[in-house]
Amino acid sequence: MKILGIGNAIVDVLCKVSDDFLLKNSLTKSTMKLLDESEFRKLLSSVKIEQTISGGSVANSIVGLSQLKNEVGFLGKISDDLLGKKYEEGLKKENVKFLYNKKKELLPTGSCLILITPDSERTMCTFLGTAGKINDNDVDEKYIKNSDIIFLEGYLWDEGEPKKAFDKAIINSKKTAMSLSDLFCVERHKSSFLELVKNKLDIVFANEQEIISLVNANSFQEVISFCKQVKRNIVITRGEKGALSINQGEVIECNAQKNLQIKDLTGAGDLFAAGYLHGIVNKLTVKECLIKGTELSSKIIQKIGARI
Repeated sequence: MKILGIGNAIVDVLCKVSDDFLLKNSLTKSTMKLLDESEFRKLLSSVKIEQTISGGSVANSIVGLSQLKNEVGFLGKISDDLLGKKYEEGLKKENVKFLYNKKKELLPTGSCLILITPDSERTMCTFLGTAGKINDNDVDEKYIKNSDIIFLEGYLWDEGEPKKAFDKAIINSKKTAMSLSDLFCVERHKSSFLELVKNKLDIVFANEQEIISLVNANSFQEVISFCKQVKRNIVITRGEKGALSINQGEVIECNAQKNLQIKDLTGAGDLFAAGYLHGIVNKLTVKECLIKGTELSSKIIQKIGARI
């Protein structure tokens, strides 16, 4: 298998809302907030559902890679309930090998309300459910060892047990990539993430806000200096300013595409990672990897949802 993604198996529930809705519910635009089951159900009852998708950050990337004809798999914890069945079916329809044997869990399958405001920004409210309970027993070493790259998400670090799954995957992998996922995620786990970036990961995906926060930088130049020192492949997306890869001290840049009809920024980072990783496993140059990532993220933001 080319790439195995390990992440939160979350059913995405897409809804359009106003800015006032975010204010009324004390939500910070463009961030991800974890909710308990009762908070989630209360919020869900006050919105109109546009679409449901088998989501989660890494799962979105893995589907993108599958659509580019790469052999890929995904491991995430679901329960044997209605949403769990829909989740598994949704990935299999996309030719993704789903590598978790579901059973009835104490908690239901996880869900994420993706609230899209008129400016196309997305604010996520996540009830992790059983997704957040993945542990090292759920990770089969043979799948890890048979994959060229393991792709992890920072969101998975948010709970106790998943860290053991994370460690098992990293120890047994040939090459490990990870997305920092979210600014709040970085701020909550800064020391752990810094340790991973400096010593354990081969490829790191981050947006400008996330990487500036991670290294406590006062300028983007300080970020570049840090990335050159750690000698990993750090890939940074900067919105309209494009994207760059700092790999073994070499900085390679790629411009953003212009004149896009932006509808929804959900999945922009996920699909960028898919394009970039597609380039890596198909032995493209770093510049070509950046171009492919930019191409996919530009496509996805011109439609609702995280599927091309």
